[in-house]
Amino acid sequence: MISDLDIYRTANPMVQRHGDDAIAQAAVRADELMADGDEEGEQVWLRVIAAIKQLRDTEAPGAVH
Repeated sequence: MISDLDIYRTANPMVQRHGDDAIAQAAVRADELMADGDEEGEQVWLRVIAAIKQLRDTEAPGAVH
């Protein structure tokens, strides 16, 4: 089983690289794995999606002017 730390090590660069599209990009990967019959891989990417959502929810808001 993949550790939570490894999930966040995958999710964080996804957020940095894809910004608002990070969830969509991760969902595409999960869908590809599902289509290939790789249920374990799909579950990993569903965990990555959950981590991306959590990272986005905990990001500090921008400066208010």
